[in-house]
Amino acid sequence: MRRTLSVHLDARADAVGQIRYDREGRRQRAAFAYEPSWLVEPNRFAIDPAQLQLVSGFQFQAPGGSVFQGAIADSEPDGWAKRVILREHARRLAGARTKDRFAREELADLDFLLAVDDESRIGALRFCEAGGPFLGQAEDGRSRTPPLLELRHLLDVTHAVEAGTETARDLAYLKGRGTSLGGLRPKCSLRDADGSLAIAKFPSIADERNVTAGEVLALTLAKAAGITAADARIVMTNALPVAVIKRFDRRHDGDRIPYVSAATLIGVSADDAQDHSYTDIVDALSVHGAQVEKDCQELFRRIAFSIFINNVDDHLRNHGFLHVGAGQWRLAPAFDINPFPDRVAELKTWISPETGPAASIEALLSSAAHFRLGATRAKAIVADVRAAVKGWRRVAAKLQMSAKDIESFRDAFAVG
Repeated sequence: MRRTLSVHLDARADAVGQIRYDREGRRQRAAFAYEPSWLVEPNRFAIDPAQLQLVSGFQFQAPGGSVFQGAIADSEPDGWAKRVILREHARRLAGARTKDRFAREELADLDFLLAVDDESRIGALRFCEAGGPFLGQAEDGRSRTPPLLELRHLLDVTHAVEAGTETARDLAYLKGRGTSLGGLRPKCSLRDADGSLAIAKFPSIADERNVTAGEVLALTLAKAAGITAADARIVMTNALPVAVIKRFDRRHDGDRIPYVSAATLIGVSADDAQDHSYTDIVDALSVHGAQVEKDCQELFRRIAFSIFINNVDDHLRNHGFLHVGAGQWRLAPAFDINPFPDRVAELKTWISPETGPAASIEALLSSAAHFRLGATRAKAIVADVRAAVKGWRRVAAKLQMSAKDIESFRDAFAVG
């Protein structure tokens, strides 16, 4: 199978490049080339600052991870969305007649990429074929992203998928409405009451504590600690707490903002993102950052916060960057941060190669110079973050978390 896709940015009529995709059996290959018109555009920039340089000709992805370069792979569905896509595909095949069932059951990277709904795809990249409409777009031009009013139905459907009792109609309703952010937990894109794009994160039927409220608690505390974080609130639905988190890759007028993950910024695939460090992000910022010193110090603050709440799922896909013009990038608001009371205090992304995975304030302070900080200022930031996190019980109570829920998170907080 061979396909050629045009790659667009937001509503720009002219393509910025094209993807050439080839598949033979299980083997896949994809290459990207910028359009000549984009290479002479005054406002041009590399859509992937590490892997897709502004040069003519096709560029190929190195082995490992997705077949696509990082910026394109960042818009692929996350673990939960892939689960829905696979379940829908298997159900569809179960009733189909085919002589080559194995070949038909094998979904490829391109299938997952294009299964994401165009309206809610992360960042600004969009795809189409031969001048046609954007793939994943509703034929009638209407929004396919469910409104907040459908939150109860969304919760019921996601629980049905988790329990394995979903119908074909349930899967068709969820398919494409997943997101690239957030891993394996059940979630769905939606339109908030004000029309803005958001992510609804649902409690899992397997949860032993109030995970969704815990994430909203973490994001609320992060703001109190001086961190730029995604707006989040709890919406009670069927007497269960749903976290509604505002998307940060859209402007007020709905325009899309180019986005890349930290893994993409430093030029590694999701499969190769282990054992990398925050200092790698600092190095990439020194090349591609719009406000290097400010973002380096913000990273330091975020690491301190992660240590104090035992956020140990801080892998490179859980940090992102937004394009601000002229090929320069800024840290995106913090997202997907959670207190983990039942995990060992080891960071997924190391502070530096010297510290290893140790999640300790001592290790962080010893690395302050990497983040453009002197010892005095570093200690002041740590003190600010500690003071904000110390009030976690009071903030949790304001979020109407029960005493039992609050107690279940006690072991995550290293500040009393």
